[in-house]
Amino acid sequence: MTKRKRRAPAPVPSERWTSDTLAELGLSVIQQRLVIGVGSVVAVIAAALGLTLVINMIGGGDVAPARAGSGSLGGTRPGDYQSWRSLKQFTPIADRKADSKPLTLQELFGARSLKAGKITLRRAGVHLDAGCRTAVWGADLVEELSDAGCTQIARGLYTSADGVYVAQYAMLNLADVKAADALVESLETLHLGGWTLPIESTRVKFGDYTESSGLAMGHYVGLVWIGRADGAEPGAGDDFVTLGLAVREVERALYRRVVAVAGVPSVTVKPSPGEETAQPAEPTPTDPGATGSTTSGVPASPTPAPQ
Repeated sequence: MTKRKRRAPAPVPSERWTSDTLAELGLSVIQQRLVIGVGSVVAVIAAALGLTLVINMIGGGDVAPARAGSGSLGGTRPGDYQSWRSLKQFTPIADRKADSKPLTLQELFGARSLKAGKITLRRAGVHLDAGCRTAVWGADLVEELSDAGCTQIARGLYTSADGVYVAQYAMLNLADVKAADALVESLETLHLGGWTLPIESTRVKFGDYTESSGLAMGHYVGLVWIGRADGAEPGAGDDFVTLGLAVREVERALYRRVVAVAGVPSVTVKPSPGEETAQPAEPTPTDPGATGSTTSGVPASPTPAPQ
């Protein structure tokens, strides 16, 4: 088997966290000023998460990529996996005691499209399981999630605008940061015999070769799963780093949770005349009302959810 060097991470644009971006995160003009002027926890987190990408391949060296295909029990799994423990900036949401509100499809997958660099991803389906056994395969992984206190797995499936790439993001709601760190690390080997199930779709499917990563963020774990739609290994013209960054836009939801828990200084700031407030979020992905889980394809467009 040929050996292939790991790709170097792409830099995160410094202009990513502007007032316009904070508006997209749902912060009012007053909150934006507080965040920017006081040294914002959101900005700190964003910078730190960018740093994790720089640290990405610090081990260096050549590695022989595994094929994705089927695991020993017949489930589809990624061929390559990398993990990161939680950063200290996520301390405010280190456990459910401070962050007890359940995840929703709207906060994670409300945007119809995600973009990073030249890659635009279109939402193809979402699914929220109020429990974790039905969203994964592999007995060892099921047991690990039970021990970790997993109560939710929210998945979003995407395809690139040009149809070349596929991506899925799964957000797991665990008991605490200790469980989250342990899970992403155990998946270094555990992913060979268990992984999250892909959302069923007639249009978007994972092929033979895929890559993945696991990121602990407080008491949450984010699992990124990406690949070419044709199942081929990435070539010189493929940018899997940017593809991964695009689907990780889902993580903005956790930045908002950190702000909600940590708060901002109680300072009154009067907006300048004519300043606009944040735009409303996109419509909530369709929830058919099932009690155990919720699912949808490309959601319809009902009335936008209020801020």
